[in-house]
Amino acid sequence: MAGKPMLGHHDSPIPTNSAPAAANAIDRIAVRTRDRTLRGRQGEIPVRDYVPEAARADAAALLWLHGGGFAWGNLDTAESHMVATRIAESGRTVRTVDYRLAPRFPWSRPGAVNHFPAGLDDVVDAARDLAEHAERIVLGGASAGACLAVTAARRLIAVSGLVLCYGIYHAELPPPSASVRDSVRGLAGYRQLSRPAVHRMNLNYVGRPDLLDSAFPGGGDLTGLPPTLLLDADHDTLRASGETFATELETAGVPVSRTVVSNSWHGYLNRHQLNGFRFALDAMTTWLDARDAAFGMRDAPSR
Repeated sequence: MAGKPMLGHHDSPIPTNSAPAAANAIDRIAVRTRDRTLRGRQGEIPVRDYVPEAARADAAALLWLHGGGFAWGNLDTAESHMVATRIAESGRTVRTVDYRLAPRFPWSRPGAVNHFPAGLDDVVDAARDLAEHAERIVLGGASAGACLAVTAARRLIAVSGLVLCYGIYHAELPPPSASVRDSVRGLAGYRQLSRPAVHRMNLNYVGRPDLLDSAFPGGGDLTGLPPTLLLDADHDTLRASGETFATELETAGVPVSRTVVSNSWHGYLNRHQLNGFRFALDAMTTWLDARDAAFGMRDAPSR
């Protein structure tokens, strides 16, 4: 198959070599980075802005969030820095956020700080600041960052799109489909996050079980969310959450494009030398450009 990657609600993996990697093939634009500190409800919020020297006037700004189980990651994580750099090189302003992290081990220890909604507050405050300087904004993220992006979008008014990669959207990981079971059979270690392990991670993030429903959008009211792109990993138990979430979005009337990236594992955006990274960046830039074009057509003066 030639041309751009097929974007739609695909349950079967799309081969990563089925389309050219436009994120690498384009003429890259020089990008300036600027580290800043914002003031938010929880205190200081470090952010990094990626500003292309020839930014496209029609391009929505992207707020991009790294993953890491809500407890790891920073602005220099490849999943943050490399993704933001590649997208900015296509002419789009990108902001990454060093949001507050939940405590690491021992998880959920008494008196621990930065449980939910500390990190989410940082994301919402950083997005509101970005919206003051951009005509339109899109929120996006990977893994835990994808969850934060959706939850933040539910609190914000003017979000024109969501770009989500191998996210966890449910407090309890949904039962896997036969396709997911087949794709993870025999895998070990971090590549196969068990349902109990995911539940412990989620409890650590919120600190209290009664906050789970507020922190995870899956199973809740998704009405009014903007058009959404989901890029799930092939060999990943969290793909069960992506499958279920895509169906929930469609039921809520949200336009959804979903692709399973063939022969990829959870966290593939941390490995920029692999085909999965290149395929995903191509899919992201293609979808974002299409959203820009749609807004341009809507806002064009009638004749």
